[in-house]
Order: sequence, then C-alpha cells, then structure tokens
Amino acid sequence: MALLGLGGACLLAGLDAALLAVGVWAPVGATHLPDVHGMVMVLGFMGTLIALERAQALRQPWAYLAPGVLGAGGVALVLGQHLIGQLLLVQGCLLFLAVLLGLWRRAPLPLVAVQALSVVLAAAAAALWLVVDVAALIGLLTGFLVLTIAAERAELAQLAMGRRAVPTLVVLGSWVALAASATVVWPDAGARALGLGLVVVAAWLLRDDVARRMVRADGLRRYNGAALLGGYGWLAVAGLTWLVGGVPATDAAYDIAIHATFLGFGMSMIMAHAPIIFPTVLGRPLPYRPALWLPLVVLNTALAARVVGDLTGRGPLWEVGSVGTVVALLLFVVTAVGVVVRGE
Repeated sequence: MALLGLGGACLLAGLDAALLAVGVWAPVGATHLPDVHGMVMVLGFMGTLIALERAQALRQPWAYLAPGVLGAGGVALVLGQHLIGQLLLVQGCLLFLAVLLGLWRRAPLPLVAVQALSVVLAAAAAALWLVVDVAALIGLLTGFLVLTIAAERAELAQLAMGRRAVPTLVVLGSWVALAASATVVWPDAGARALGLGLVVVAAWLLRDDVARRMVRADGLRRYNGAALLGGYGWLAVAGLTWLVGGVPATDAAYDIAIHATFLGFGMSMIMAHAPIIFPTVLGRPLPYRPALWLPLVVLNTALAARVVGDLTGRGPLWEVGSVGTVVALLLFVVTAVGVVVRGE
C-alpha cells in the first residue's frame, strides 16, 4: 500500500503539472512541475505500478525496491530535487530490470524477454535524461509503455490469440525497440519507423486480441473490451502522427502524439486491467461496478476534444479537453478507491 501510495502521489502531482501546463488554476503552483510532468507520469506513476505488479510476481523482498525507488524518484522531482530524482529513476529502472531478469531465470520465456527489453528502453531514457532534454526521449518512453502492455496482452490472451501471438510479439517488439532507439540518433527516420511499428502493433492487437469478442458481452467483459479497443485506437492515432509527420514539428502534433500514447493508450490499458491486476497488488478485490465506465468515457471524450482542439488552433475546446482528461483520471482514482473500500 505504501508503494502504491508513492505511485498515487506521482499521479496527483503529474495531474497538477498538467493543469499548470494548460494554463489554468492548479492546487499547487510550483513552476518547476510542468518541466518534470512527463517523467513523473511515465516512470514515477506508470513505472511504479508496473514494477510493483512484477515484484509481486517475483515474490522476493528485494524486488520491492524497484517500485519504491521509482516512486521516490518521482516524488523527488515533484519536490524540486531534480538531480536526485533523475538518479533515483535511473536506479529504479536498473532494479526493475533486475526483477525482470529474476523472472527470466525462473521462466526463460519470450514474453519475459520482451518485458525486459521494455525496461531497457526505460533505463536508457532515465540515464539519457541526465544529458539531453526529455523531448528527445519520448520515443524510448513510448517503446517502454507499448512493449510492456503488448507483452501483458499476449500473456493474458495467449490462448485466444493462438500460437503465433508470441512470435509476432517478439518481431514487433524488436522493431519498436530498434525504432525507439533510433529516434535518439536519427530523430526523423526513427520517428517514422516507430510510427509504423505502433500502427502495426495496434492493428495486430485489434485483430487478434479478445477485445472485439469481449465488447459484445456484458458486465466486466464489455467494460474491459471497450477500454482495450479504445486504447488500441489511440495507439493507432499516435502511430499515424509519428509515421506521417516524423518528429512532431508543431506543438499540436507533439501534443497529439504524446497524449494519444500515454493517455489514450496507456491510461485506457490501466483502466482495462485494474479489476484484474489491482487485486493481485492490493490483496483486496476490485469488483466490477458500472461506475467504472464514467472515467473511461470521460477520458476518451475529453481526449478526442483535446485532439480536435489541437487540429483547430488550440482554442477553448483544447483547454476543456485537456482539463477533462485530468478530471477523468481523478474520477478513476476516486471510483477505484470507492469500489475497493466497499469490497465485495
């Protein structure tokens, strides 16, 4: 619970930073927060959650250092301790990689290898952030998130996806990892290659994952399927943005690529997997309730408004959509906590 609290603190601080970046009122007005917003959200929040789930799988006491150090790095950044936060994120990623290597020794499977590869990308991004601007590292962070989730989906839906799921994951994962790495050295070519990889990953998951069947069911399965399909759709939008435009040359293109990936895809996946993964992490049930639909619908509606606002000159619609995505994530936290507290 303490480690989950660190991730939650990073999320709340990241949302505060998002409001400051949009230019609206925020509870905390610290001017340095927008500069660390991306790393706090991706490695501080998402990295902590993913590392915590993998530490639970390894079940070794030392493994919990990985989410702890990642969360502490995010909190240090929030508190203005920039260098300390950066170093903690590097150390946290290396500890996370050690967790994956521990899982590999236990079960040397391609799925685990792809997850380890994703953490290599995260560690590279954290280390390079010591010397380059975070904008140059978006490809690496994108690769980390996409490979992690694609491997998770291939693991959870392996029977339904068939024998070709794992070989496909390995091929696409290798492409995305190489393209993400290339964005640091050859930004435009790497960005287009990464965009192509993201589009193909989205198409593969849309075709072979169980989401299309689940969305025709009811209850948890329909909710899960809708969240997955929405996430895959946003991943395709991000991929097309990279593929067509290369390195985003405008603020609008950058905004679409970043938030379609990390909000539209990443947060939709977290919402989809919450009733499945959170009970393992929390040791308490997170049963499906219809209220879980509210943050999912608000997230997708607000993000669509934000993208339209980007395409039409960043007027009031963009601002409303941007604030709406913050509201959606807060609603998700409140709803999930409420469902857990009420229990079964």
